[in-house]
Amino acid sequence: MKAIAAASNIRGNPAQTATQRQHKTGQYVKVFDPRKRRVRGLWQRNGAYYAQIMLADAATGRKCVRRVRLEDSDSNPVQTVAEAVKRMNALKVKREENRLALTPKRAPTFSAYAEQYFDYYEKVKDAKRDSTLYTERVCINHWKEHLGQIRLNQINRALVNSYIAKRQAAGRSGRTVNLEVIAFRNVMKRALDDGWITRLPTENLRPLKWTPRKRRLMTPAEVDRLCAAALKSNDNGQLKFKNGQEFADYVRFLQYSGARRNEALRIRWADVDFERRLLTIGADGQTKNRQHRVVDLNPKLEAHLRSMAARRAPDSQWVFPSPQRGDRDMPGKSFVETMRLVRDEARLTGLGFHDLRHFFCSMCVMSGIDFMTIAKWVGHQDGGILIGKVYGHLSNEHTQRQAQKVVFGSVVMEGSAAVQPLASST
Repeated sequence: MKAIAAASNIRGNPAQTATQRQHKTGQYVKVFDPRKRRVRGLWQRNGAYYAQIMLADAATGRKCVRRVRLEDSDSNPVQTVAEAVKRMNALKVKREENRLALTPKRAPTFSAYAEQYFDYYEKVKDAKRDSTLYTERVCINHWKEHLGQIRLNQINRALVNSYIAKRQAAGRSGRTVNLEVIAFRNVMKRALDDGWITRLPTENLRPLKWTPRKRRLMTPAEVDRLCAAALKSNDNGQLKFKNGQEFADYVRFLQYSGARRNEALRIRWADVDFERRLLTIGADGQTKNRQHRVVDLNPKLEAHLRSMAARRAPDSQWVFPSPQRGDRDMPGKSFVETMRLVRDEARLTGLGFHDLRHFFCSMCVMSGIDFMTIAKWVGHQDGGILIGKVYGHLSNEHTQRQAQKVVFGSVVMEGSAAVQPLASST
């Protein structure tokens, strides 16, 4: 007969009466062999035997104590102490051989796990940029509203598809929905790594097709109007916009360098080499692809930087220092609000900082610069494929204009005699 004693105290007194040894429903009680000796690590609850062993938590990697229900080959609870001991020892052998696969604890809800996801990346240095985390959080907040308190292992393709349909019904573009799905997939990939799920609910999910908005080519005259509006004076003879001069310098810099707006704000004067006519962008490793690049100074960019150097703030190392830096030497954070005000003043709607990068690439293409060189200047890692894809039509227009200059007659070439036209074959 199995001898069972209630775990009423830590030490466990084998001399307890039979009445005291009767356990309550739902409680784990210690197990004793027929000779009334405690079987270490073996417990019983509601007629089933459980082995108490030390395991590594699948989510955190930390070791913790787990109670594992002991079952026979047909997944039925074992019936005797001897069989329970045998199954417990088999579990220990599997654990030592790293073959012990247990059903994980109850999976957390998507909302709770998403907060763990962001908490991790906010603490780990250089894992993800603050701007990336901000964008992901905006996307995940929409997912949290949709999934509510659904647990990770209950999220399926039907829920994903319903989210996509709901966002499209709300008027979101295919590109926006695709980005939100990518953010969701990032969270679920981490859940997969932590062992909460066995497969991604987005597996084999194809992105939505969408047609990108054709970006209008900004003209040199419009850039001039934007800068002129920024430098406009009021009735007192002072600049209408407090940081108008720095904003105009910033616009010209983007126009002549093709730099991304945040890259430009982090450039130091130490990154400008007038002697070698070189500009280093991303010396701090904070570019989009985390790699710095060297841009050759074209005549316009060099002249603009020399003009700015003559007017530079003596107490700052930054090309675009923050107007509110005080005693601290800080770069400017953003010209977004100034752009909105100056754009309204110049009556230029729909233009942004990225249009200046587009302007630079377009001018380079129409100037006959090869795509690989342009890609190097603007920080593309594809060797010019994207430049050719986006701006190839400009190259075609340029070559068509050049074709109109071909003369099929006497052509005077410098340093050589005139070349006579070929005789007509007709």
